Amino acid sequence: MGRLTRRALALTALSALAPGAAAARGAGPAPAPAGGTAPGPDRPPRTTTAMRGVWLATVANRDWPSRPGRTAARQRAELLAHLDRAVRYRLNTVILQVRPTADALWPSPYEPWSEYLTGTQGRDPGWDPLGTAVAEAHARGLELHAWFNPYRIANHTDPARLAASHPARAHPGWVVPYGGRLYYNPGLPEVRAFVREAMLDAVARYPVDAVHFDDYFYPYPVAGQTFDDDDAYDRHGGAFPSRAAWRRDNIDRLVRETAAGVRRVRPGTRFGISPFGVWRNASTDERGSDTRAGVETYDDLYADTRTWVREHWIDYVVPQLYWHIGDPAADYAGLVAWWAGVAEGTGTDLYVGEALYKAGAAAQPSAWQDPVELSRHLTLAARYPRVRGHVFFAARDMAADPGGAMARVAADHYPWPATPPR
Repeated sequence: MGRLTRRALALTALSALAPGAAAARGAGPAPAPAGGTAPGPDRPPRTTTAMRGVWLATVANRDWPSRPGRTAARQRAELLAHLDRAVRYRLNTVILQVRPTADALWPSPYEPWSEYLTGTQGRDPGWDPLGTAVAEAHARGLELHAWFNPYRIANHTDPARLAASHPARAHPGWVVPYGGRLYYNPGLPEVRAFVREAMLDAVARYPVDAVHFDDYFYPYPVAGQTFDDDDAYDRHGGAFPSRAAWRRDNIDRLVRETAAGVRRVRPGTRFGISPFGVWRNASTDERGSDTRAGVETYDDLYADTRTWVREHWIDYVVPQLYWHIGDPAADYAGLVAWWAGVAEGTGTDLYVGEALYKAGAAAQPSAWQDPVELSRHLTLAARYPRVRGHVFFAARDMAADPGGAMARVAADHYPWPATPPR
């Protein structure tokens, strides 16, 4: 579908979901434009170019479906409600998690149907969620980015609980239990080839606008536990000065090979990654950020996110800057400046991942109790031309919007539609 066609569809959808129409559908009011004059017959909406996205997580039924086992019709209705809400907030992109735990939200020949649909891994849900999501998103003028988790197999350590047809049961040597979960071993070339082809199957089948990875590469460290990749390192790590260097190379290869595969299978489809927001602290590496984070992606997840941006291996990066302005360990303001510097002079687009889920949450610091905090983030980031938009975590929190933080963002910053960068 052409860009101009999608823009026209988006404006049509916005008209259909004007405040009165939204209320009639029981969906709540649409955010009002902030300042200026509302669009009308003689004042068409302005358009800008910016990423305005929301993550729609399926793992553990976080955002959607609301619970496993609902009818296909109910699941579809819930999905469409999320898409309609994105339109009402004048977003332009939904990032849908379609491979949460080495499974699939489409009829994959490689991996079983996700248990988060039916409650039983491998059971056909009776419809095609990813195909529906792509078609319905495009009909609303939204981009649909397919979000994959490359290596997570299960949020438990019992292979017998996996579907009988699961590749992890057919290839137990691929699997590493760690931290109460099962993972594919990134150090095995055959694993890397398998997960790449499993993910690219979705790209071949559907006109997704982008392939998207989140922050899970090697798993986050668990105190007192060791990720057991000794055998793989013995077989494949001899050319490297350290296990850490070998692990980083494994992830670098996954990124480069996935990018090449996306270009081959569906030219024009983008590839983006949303890493944890701290590459390295400056106390570890003078090129790092002025932070005191307990996790550094380069050293702990073996993800050299700075290099991916600087070398333009990926089309866009969405660092998860899930801290408030002035946070003593990781100041949002400082991290936006650091990432803008990293992206400067590259072909990689920079968007900022925003912690909508923290807004109004009782357990969060006082800054997050102020419904204006998130809007301040966008005001601050606008100082940096390299920041080309924002993505909000996540859809369930957008629906609930405690304290009205997302409504405030829309009112302050999204008075008109925007076209996603390409």
